[in-house]
Amino acid sequence: MDTNTIIYIVGGVVLGVILGYIIAKSLEKGKASKIIADAESESQSILKQAKLDGESIKKDKILQAKEKFIELKAEHEKVILSRDKKMAESEKRIRDKESQISNELNKTKKSNQSLEDKIKDYDFRMEFLDKKQEEIEKAHKSQIKQLEVISALSAEEAKEQLIESLKEEAKTDAMGYIQDTVEEAKLTAQQEAKKIIINTIQRIGTEEAVDNCVSVFNIESDDVKGRIIGREGRNIRAIEAATGVEIIVDDTPEAIILSCFDSVRREIARLSLHKLVTDGRIHPARIEEIVKKTEKQIEQEIIEVGKRTVIDLGIHGLHPELIKMVGRMKYRSSYGQNLLQHSREVAKLCGVMAAELGLNPKLAKRAGLLHDIGKVPSSETDVETPHAILGMQWAEKHGEKPEVCNAIGAHHDEIEMTTLLAPIIQVCDAISGARPGARRQVLDSYIQRLKDLEDVAFGFTGVKKAYAIQAGRELRVIVESEKVTDDRAASLSFEISQKIQTDMTYPGQVKVTVIRETRAVNIAK
Repeated sequence: MDTNTIIYIVGGVVLGVILGYIIAKSLEKGKASKIIADAESESQSILKQAKLDGESIKKDKILQAKEKFIELKAEHEKVILSRDKKMAESEKRIRDKESQISNELNKTKKSNQSLEDKIKDYDFRMEFLDKKQEEIEKAHKSQIKQLEVISALSAEEAKEQLIESLKEEAKTDAMGYIQDTVEEAKLTAQQEAKKIIINTIQRIGTEEAVDNCVSVFNIESDDVKGRIIGREGRNIRAIEAATGVEIIVDDTPEAIILSCFDSVRREIARLSLHKLVTDGRIHPARIEEIVKKTEKQIEQEIIEVGKRTVIDLGIHGLHPELIKMVGRMKYRSSYGQNLLQHSREVAKLCGVMAAELGLNPKLAKRAGLLHDIGKVPSSETDVETPHAILGMQWAEKHGEKPEVCNAIGAHHDEIEMTTLLAPIIQVCDAISGARPGARRQVLDSYIQRLKDLEDVAFGFTGVKKAYAIQAGRELRVIVESEKVTDDRAASLSFEISQKIQTDMTYPGQVKVTVIRETRAVNIAK
C-alpha cells in the first residue's frame, strides 16, 4: 500500500473521530439541557412545596406561641392575684397592729396620767408627813422635858436605868431559853442517834451462820475408809502430820470427821482427802505432794476472796498484804461467827452510819473491813498482842490513813479515840457481834439473861405475867389488880428495878414497867 492511501485512510479515521466527537457532544449537550430543564422544573416544584410547608409551620408556631402566651398570661394573673391577696392580708394585719398600738398608747397615756396623779398625791402626803413628824418631835421633846422635871432624872440617866433592868430580864430569859434548848437538844440527839442506828441495822440485816470446829468428809464405802487409814494407820498419821488436823475414824458409816480449830488447815485436809480418794493412790509420799498442792491452791483462793470482798465493798488502793489478810478471814471465826462475814457486815454498817452523820462513807467502810485483821496472826508471837493493837500496827505498816489506824486500834478501847470514825467502828462492831444468833456464846447468855429477868419479876407477890422485851432492855410486869393496889404498883416497880440492879449483870439499862388493869364486866341478856 502506498503512502497516499495510508494518508487518506488516516485522514478518514481522524475525520471520523472528529465527527463522532462532535456528534457525541451535540447529543450530550441536548441531553444535558434536558436534564437541566427537568432539574429546574423539579426545583421549582420543591420551592413551591417548601413555601407551602413553611407557611404551614409558621401558622403552627404562631398558634403555639399564642397558646403559650395565653398560659403564661394566666399564670402571671394567678401570681398577681396571689400577691394582691397577700398584700391585702398584710395591709389588714398592719391596720390591726396600728389599731392595737393605738389602744396601747391610749392605755399608756391613761397609766401615765394615773401615775402622775399618784406621784402628786405621794408628794403631798410626804409633805404632810414631814410636817407631822416635826410636830411629833417637838411634842416628844416637850414630853421628855416634862418627864425630866417630874422624875428629877435626865433622859440619859433614865435610859441607863432602863437598859440595866432590861439586861437583867434578858439574862433571865436567856438562861431559861438556853436550858430549854439544851434539854431539847439532848432529847433530839438521843432520838436521832436511835433512829440512825435502827435504820442502819434494818438496811444491813444479814443472815448469821455459826461456824463449827469440825468438818465431815463423806466417803462412798468402808473400803475407801480402810484405804485412807492405811496399813497400821500410816496414811492417817501422814495426813495428820502434813496438815495438823486430827482425823477421827469411828463407827459412823460413810463419814470421817476432821477436827481442828484452824479452819484453813481443816479445809486443806478436806480438799486433800477428796483429791486422794478421787485419784485412788493413797500413800505417805502422795499425801505430802497433794497437801503441798492444796496449800498453794488455798493460798490463791484466799487472795481471790480478799480481792472479791474489796471490790464488792467499793474499797480501792488496799495493800496486797491487807487484801490477803482479808481473804484469810474467811477461814477464821470469833465465838462461832465467821470473821469475814462479820467484817463485811461491820463495813456496810459503818458506811451507812457515816453517810447518815455526814462523814466519809468510803473511809468508814475501809476501817470497818480492817478492824479485825489482828485476829488472823501470821506467827505465834503475834498472838500475844491484842488483836486491835496488832491490826493497827499492820495498817500503819501498809500505809493506811491515821483515821483508819486509830479506829482499828480504839474499837476495844485499847487506845484513845481521836476521830469520829472510831466510835462508829466500835458501835457497828457491837451491833454485828451482839445480834441474837450471831455468836454462840452471846446467844446462850442472851437467852439466859431474858429468863433471869422474868424470874426476878415472878419472885414478887401479885405478879401475874412478866415479859422481857426489846432484847432485855425493858421488863413489862402485869399484876393482879385484886392483890396489888396503885400505890403498891409504883413501889413494886422500884423494888424490881433495885433487885435487878443488885442481882444481875447486864449492859446499858433495864426499864421496868408495872401494868395494873381493872375490868368491870357485865352481860346484858
